[in-house]
Amino acid sequence: MERIKIAQLGMTHEHAAGKMAAIKKLPDIYEIVGVVDDRETARTPNCYNPSTVYDGLPRLTVEQLLNFPGLQVVCVETPNNELVEATMPIMEKGIAIHMDKPAGESLPAFKKLLDGCRAKNIPFQMGYMFRGNPALNLIIDRVRKGWIGDIFSIRADMNHNYGGNRYQEYIGKFKGGLAYNLICHLIDYVTTLMGAPENVIPILKNTANEPSNYKNNCLTILEYKNAIAELTSCSYESATTFGRRMKVSGTKGYFELCPIERFDGQPLKMTMNLVEPQGEYAAGKHELDFGPQKDRYTPQFEELARIIRGEMPNNTDYDKDYLVHRIVLAAGTYIPW
Repeated sequence: MERIKIAQLGMTHEHAAGKMAAIKKLPDIYEIVGVVDDRETARTPNCYNPSTVYDGLPRLTVEQLLNFPGLQVVCVETPNNELVEATMPIMEKGIAIHMDKPAGESLPAFKKLLDGCRAKNIPFQMGYMFRGNPALNLIIDRVRKGWIGDIFSIRADMNHNYGGNRYQEYIGKFKGGLAYNLICHLIDYVTTLMGAPENVIPILKNTANEPSNYKNNCLTILEYKNAIAELTSCSYESATTFGRRMKVSGTKGYFELCPIERFDGQPLKMTMNLVEPQGEYAAGKHELDFGPQKDRYTPQFEELARIIRGEMPNNTDYDKDYLVHRIVLAAGTYIPW
């Protein structure tokens, strides 16, 4: 089967190099036609050093990318607040899109992009990094099957301790701080699990001895009729990303995952506690082993390829993506809920 022509617009998003590395792992599916290097033009450059993953790839201008013969999908990896602006011309061309997160600081601008994709039936894939996580997807499936009863509590964090002072300065450029930049991943997941909350309570703080605009210690509370989701992120967690945790509790059990993901060659494991027997599992605690994770992003690009090839329908949930970003902006104090 002929390979899908893909290009990457931007190298400055925090996930940019990881996305390109994932695409390179699928050489039988994708033909990488080039990348737009925006390191000199980005208004908000990231805090990471350039990656060697781009070595040897053709460099394109934006105009060359938009007019590349037979181009089928673009992966947009510009800075967070430039993503929607950069993606709009791709939508107008009718090309399939993978756009990283979050979707900028303007809800109307994102709605315009989504409305255009919907009208043209363009596959539009947001780059929230937990959408391909096997453990988190199992939780969604089992919750919908009623295994742990009615959900009353979700507690999760996106803490880390990377990037040093450069990262603190970077986060200081966003009004919503880590609620906008990292808790957005958790909001995307909880919205899939629970739908729209009744209320969004944002708490944005800076750690000691940091400028007040460095909102690097954040809590988002999502209130539901019978449940509360507490989502946190701080950039001074000594446990680093290995301390990231997700616990979903219901009236008949819970799921607990820590770390949320790992790529050190060790298996990803999750605790499942059941009050009643479910499926092949007896009541009580079970350790679920998902094996080593090879890559965070590959599942999304594999799915996108199936959509582009017509092997599955366009499954873009434009309304859900809009809702997620509305919650993200409320969590970041950009808009009231």
